[in-house]
Amino acid sequence: MDTFRRGDLVFDVRDAGSPDGEPVVLLHGFPQDAGSFDRMSPALHQSGLRTLAPDQRGYSPGARPGQRSDYRIRAVVDDTLALLDAAGLPSAHVVGHDWGGIAAWALAAWHPWRVRTLTVLSVPHPAAMTQAMVRSDQALRSWYMGFFQLPAVPERVLLAGNGTALRRMLRQAGLPEDLTDRYVTRMQEPGALSAALNWYRAVPLAARDRVGTVRVPTLHVWGDHDVALGRAAVEASAEFVAAPYRLEVLQGANHWLPELEADRVAELVTAHVRTG
Repeated sequence: MDTFRRGDLVFDVRDAGSPDGEPVVLLHGFPQDAGSFDRMSPALHQSGLRTLAPDQRGYSPGARPGQRSDYRIRAVVDDTLALLDAAGLPSAHVVGHDWGGIAAWALAAWHPWRVRTLTVLSVPHPAAMTQAMVRSDQALRSWYMGFFQLPAVPERVLLAGNGTALRRMLRQAGLPEDLTDRYVTRMQEPGALSAALNWYRAVPLAARDRVGTVRVPTLHVWGDHDVALGRAAVEASAEFVAAPYRLEVLQGANHWLPELEADRVAELVTAHVRTG
């Protein structure tokens, strides 16, 4: 499967590993794409697992609707359901990082029968994130989320001078130069950055899309050097899981877990899938 369709949208997807293996859906974040899992997928395949990694809404050139309302988290979750349907899968293990993690939390909460196990990398449960905004330094860590919701201005600032500001932001968050160059280049495609930022711009529209209690086995992996997401929200996430839950803190790791902690994350995911 190289693509799947949902209505008029066509999504690129990497379907690899054993066709008969336990299926694992990999959901990337901002400003990444399915390639963010390239360093950890081979280990999953060696364990006999099948991976399906889509370039999500806004990141696939054939799936870039123009309105911010098109990027509400419910639409993103429905994209993943469409992927499962296209693959003929009633359910799968789901791994999400960054915005892909938010989508994974929501998918597991709203459609638990489609999720065999949940693994979330870096991001806390959305309700825990909301609590932490007023109870910790999380609001300061998340300053960029408000900036990204402005119309037009973020594109001009982030892409000026061959993406200088975006490069600096990613490098300061600990992303290596080669990966920074790759993702910035992708964001310079026509409409790509605006589509990616629409995930943030849709946040005020999603007040009714409350992500409730998750009732599937959950593994939560967080790096204690993550500059964007603090410990308070991460540790509070357990309150919103009514199923076996494990928090794995990776010492010295930053936000970019699929790329920079690939072997360790793959090991954790494989064990979680087996026990689930």
